[in-house]
Amino acid sequence: MIPVSRPLLGSAEASAAAGVIRSNWLPQGGEVAAFEREFAERVGALHACAVANCTAALHLALLAAGITPGDEVVLPGETHIACANTIRMCGGQPVFVETEPTCNMDPTALAAALTPRTRAILCVHQMGMPCDLPRILPMARAAGILVIEDAACAFGSKILIDSDWELVGRPHGDIACFSFNLQQVLTTGEGGMLTTARSAWDRLFRLLRGHAVGAEDGVEDVVGAPPVETQRWSGYNYRLTDLQAAIGREQLRRLDAVVIARRTLAARYKVFLADLEVVCPDEQAWAQSNWQGYCVRLPEDVSLAVVVTAMKAHGVTTGHFVTPRVDLGETYAHAADPWASPAGRNTAGHCLRLPLFATMSERLQRRVAVALKSAIETARRGL
Repeated sequence: MIPVSRPLLGSAEASAAAGVIRSNWLPQGGEVAAFEREFAERVGALHACAVANCTAALHLALLAAGITPGDEVVLPGETHIACANTIRMCGGQPVFVETEPTCNMDPTALAAALTPRTRAILCVHQMGMPCDLPRILPMARAAGILVIEDAACAFGSKILIDSDWELVGRPHGDIACFSFNLQQVLTTGEGGMLTTARSAWDRLFRLLRGHAVGAEDGVEDVVGAPPVETQRWSGYNYRLTDLQAAIGREQLRRLDAVVIARRTLAARYKVFLADLEVVCPDEQAWAQSNWQGYCVRLPEDVSLAVVVTAMKAHGVTTGHFVTPRVDLGETYAHAADPWASPAGRNTAGHCLRLPLFATMSERLQRRVAVALKSAIETARRGL
């Protein structure tokens, strides 16, 4: 089977992990601190704080933003359920808005959704495609609303801000959150990172990730002589390990080559799929994607479920745009239907994720294209 994604790991990561094991220090320590410094330097951030996963990062970001019961946080309706869940974890109310053809938040829909109760905007750079921050940021600043970037999939993507191309994650909003799970451009198996320019928030992240017990200045709470432990807040066990961080540092060194490979694959897909009745994703004028994922929009008369099954029969693993989808299930049934418009329904029911990973060959891409053509024909025959 051709997988949807495959991590690029090799001898460098194995050697780094072995070095940590030989040190007999696996939990958060010097490797985590080094990973944070190198990550911050790479994206141009003043601060970077490593955590256990991106869900933890989103939770801490929303806590720092002061989200409390009654506060509204606006986010795209078609996104991973972790975004809405972390808002609810803080007592806030998710407000879903329609997406653009890029599957990112529609700034016009965002403007209509803002109310006096809106405390933050959770912008998601879907599948590595930067959202329209050039329009969203001025709107948020004028209203005094915080902007949190869910950059889970966007490490290595670039955005055009003030005539300069910059890596996503400085952040350009107030806080950016990254994921290092197995499907990401940079993976540590599981892991996450927060970046911000606010020193007070960075200190809060570091405190809360370690049960809010001990020192507030990073690794000193686990390396060397233990400090006098104090506790003023309720915290969490959101720490990354040195074992993961050592792998992450090696993955950082691969970033440029991996992004170049993915961008080449995305361009090749557009050629191979040109004769099919699918809409391929396009970069907007302000965006350069890392192509963490590649989704095509199927014709409206073609069943996504049938295509997924038919592709599997051809030995090709595919998926929905995002799983689990926030618009499914009873948890958010009370919320306004984010798919009330035709554009929303198209995004929800007609986007197919195709395999894309850095080591994917041209031969495999051709197999995917042939399988997709056959699967669409199968769906049209009603088989």
